[in-house]
Formats: sequence, C-alpha cells, structure tokens
Amino acid sequence: MPDDWKNRREMTQDEVAAQARALGVREGGVLLLHTSYRAARPVAGGPAGLIAALRDALGPQGTLAVPCWTGDGDAPFDPETTPAAEDLGVVPETLRRLPGARRSAHPFAFAAIGPRADEIVNTPMLFPAHAPGSPVAKVHDLGGQVLLAGCGHDANTSLHLAELIGGAPYRIRHHVTVMDAGAPRRIEFDENDSCCALFARADGWLRAAGLQREGLIGHAPSRLFDAQGAVRLAAQQVRRDPLIFLHPAEAGCAECDLARASLG
Repeated sequence: MPDDWKNRREMTQDEVAAQARALGVREGGVLLLHTSYRAARPVAGGPAGLIAALRDALGPQGTLAVPCWTGDGDAPFDPETTPAAEDLGVVPETLRRLPGARRSAHPFAFAAIGPRADEIVNTPMLFPAHAPGSPVAKVHDLGGQVLLAGCGHDANTSLHLAELIGGAPYRIRHHVTVMDAGAPRRIEFDENDSCCALFARADGWLRAAGLQREGLIGHAPSRLFDAQGAVRLAAQQVRRDPLIFLHPAEAGCAECDLARASLG
C-alpha cells in the first residue's frame, strides 16, 4: 500500500468522534463496524484510538461490535486466544483484547463491547454462520447501524443475512474446528457464499432510498446505514433475482462459479 498516509495529519480522537456523530452514529445505539484502519489512519492512539473515538460517539450506553472470526478452519477455535483473521484488519483483534470486551464462542465469531455485548455475542452454534439468531442478526434485531469505514459492501456481513432471508439458494462447503470434550472436532457445513464483489450493488439501492450516509471516519471514506433498512432492501432484490450477487458464468469468477455449481 502506498505510504501517502504518512503525509496525512493525525486525527485526534475527539475529531473522529465528531465525524462519527456528524455521519449519524446514534448515541446509545448498537454499531457494527467493518473497517480498514489503513484507510482511516493516522488516528491518535492507533487502532485503539479509533475504537475509543467511536465509543465516545456511541456514549456509555452504546455498544460497538466487530466481526472477529478465525482465519484457520483447521485449528481448534478458542475465543480467548485464537487471533482474529488477518484479513479483518487490526481493529477486531484490538477490540477483542480490551477490558470488558466479549467474543462469541462460534468460530465465525463477533466481538463486542458495551451494555449489549453479551446479548450480541452469546448465540448458538449456527450454520450458515450469519443466519437469524447470529450476532449479525442480533445487531439487526436491536435496530443497530452498520459502519463501513474504509471498505465497501463486499465486507458487509449484513448482506449475508439478507441472502438467507431473501432465499438465495447457493451454498459453498466450509469447515471449522472446535473443541468437544477436550478433543478437536471438525464441523463441515454449507455457507451462502461467493466472491461478494457484487455486494457493491447495495450502494445504489441504499443511495436511491436515501438510507446511506457517506463521509469520513478519520481519513477513510465511510458509509453508515441502518442494518434493518439494508437487509430489507437487499432481501427484496434477492427475492426478485436469487442469483443477483453472483457473477455470470461467463465472467470466470471461481468463487461465484463454485456457488453456481452447488445448484446442481
């Protein structure tokens, strides 16, 4: 990644909190964050400073959640010690280590901090991982918002919930490993999955409906929207076209082709 970020002014935590409030982050609410700290930096205090700024905007009654799953399906998952997947960036691993943070026991874990943290992360071992009853669904059910800071809708886990609600039929085989009675146990399951690049279509749907606000968090171009509004619109689109998030067969997308192949 280019080093141009080194020439940026360091944002204070107060400034980032003010950005979040101006964007529309609700005090006392639930906020699901997907972020690239590289896009947001530099922020005073680093990734922990970014978290602190968002928590300041949320206030003491607000709850901040992040995806925090493992990147290794073969190693037994331990919510206390297993690092978050590297492709999630540094913020989830930072948040899960904070005093008072909670992390779900499911290998497709989320971490949260704030008054609703236990409610969000204490969920059953569900497969597919983002089904109703999962942490991402809990954020939705609690009327939470989603903040994409420095990333697009391809990172938006709420759209996996929308796929399931809308009836997307494709599945890709995955596996995780958990500890069961002191021994590792492999669990294979079918997940609604694809390359997720066409999740970018949600930008148009949300903008047309006036449901997405855009601005900066730190130096990162960011999107903020209500989880319920995004899931509702996306599920409607999936009902109209169940394969709307898959590249056409002629596009040569290996992941989408794998999803198509699951249809038989």
